[in-house]
Amino acid sequence: MKHNIILTKRDKSAKGTVHLTGSKSECNRALIIEALSNGKVKVENISDAADAVLLAGILRSDKQLAVSGNDNSASENTVSEINIGPAGTAMRFLTAYFTLQDEEVILTGSARMKQRPIGILVDALREIGAQIDYVENEGFPPIHIKGGLVQESNKVSVKGDISSQYITALLLIAPRLPLGLELHIEGELTSKPYVEMTLAMLQSVGIQHSWEDNVIAIANQEFAETSIHVEPDWSAASYWYAIAALADEAELFLPGLTQYSLQGDSVITEIMANFGITSQFKDGGVYLQKEPKPVIRKIFDMKECPDLAQTVIVVCAALGHEATFTGLETLKIKETDRIAALQNELAKIGVKLIEKGQVYKLDCSEKSIPNRIFVNTYHDHRMAMAFAPLALIVPEIEFEDADVVEKSYPAFWKDLKKVGFTTEVKS
Repeated sequence: MKHNIILTKRDKSAKGTVHLTGSKSECNRALIIEALSNGKVKVENISDAADAVLLAGILRSDKQLAVSGNDNSASENTVSEINIGPAGTAMRFLTAYFTLQDEEVILTGSARMKQRPIGILVDALREIGAQIDYVENEGFPPIHIKGGLVQESNKVSVKGDISSQYITALLLIAPRLPLGLELHIEGELTSKPYVEMTLAMLQSVGIQHSWEDNVIAIANQEFAETSIHVEPDWSAASYWYAIAALADEAELFLPGLTQYSLQGDSVITEIMANFGITSQFKDGGVYLQKEPKPVIRKIFDMKECPDLAQTVIVVCAALGHEATFTGLETLKIKETDRIAALQNELAKIGVKLIEKGQVYKLDCSEKSIPNRIFVNTYHDHRMAMAFAPLALIVPEIEFEDADVVEKSYPAFWKDLKKVGFTTEVKS
């Protein structure tokens, strides 16, 4: 049963310590690496985000099935259906993963997942020999994968301006491909830090690569016996930076976060410096502090950190800062059309997000703060969490389907209570 939450904050200060869950981005990559390593790599600090828990469960079940199926008692024609719900990362990573497994599966998901394109990845996998068919609509899940890929080529081309998860899915399976992989990126690469994260994590488990110009090459090679420790989630940290930005006073400590993170969303420290938020790394974490500062920066390019876009746009809107945003191309194919969702919800405080080609500008000329707003979440965890900091400005906010945060940050509402927010559950 879905629950709404009414969020309030009596004062405009935010002080306390918040322990964040493990990074969903790191964890999902680490889990695939662990599964492909045949037991050589172990994952520590697995995220409790719903997406990561789901992926871990699917991979665990698959390994158990593989072991129990060694006696050949199972029918050769058995096709397993795996429902990944709304987990987009799992859909993309598992699409590549199952091409290497000696089994047949149908990967399906939620109604929204069936609207999210997968064709670019499927085409790339087919180029190297994968057998994948569409069950319903061409280019979209569900998909039927016949595993046991017989590699026909090691060269594949992928456009750079698509989701980095397509590229990551290919890179993760590359060491297990008999001929390795030579991946050619066409045009400018979107979300480059996520690709760099993938390569750094592979390197940490002994997988070498080369990256020259627009070509990433990974040879067939063995994983080292080691472990991957998943860092706390910088995407989750971004909401605390937003809270600090909208508070009059802020002193927050986020343990476990490091200054030199693999996560591209750690750039939130630089973005929020524009709003007077200082980040001091010590005592095994980061201290956030608010210092009065006029916001001068007018243009924010979110190309390399699209998951921060909603957070930063809402902060600017709340402050009446008429900023311009670029690099939002992938937002329309996320859990929801995030551009349309932002436009709908920002209108509730009188702010417009105007789209002109690939440039988006905030118009705050008619901004007005009502006593109460109702925020639709569109089955999107980041819509809920990006708008939560507004409770420092709007006296009362009701969030539709508050449990949606479980996708990446299950303890979000509880953590808000630790620093003085009040939550009331409404059935």
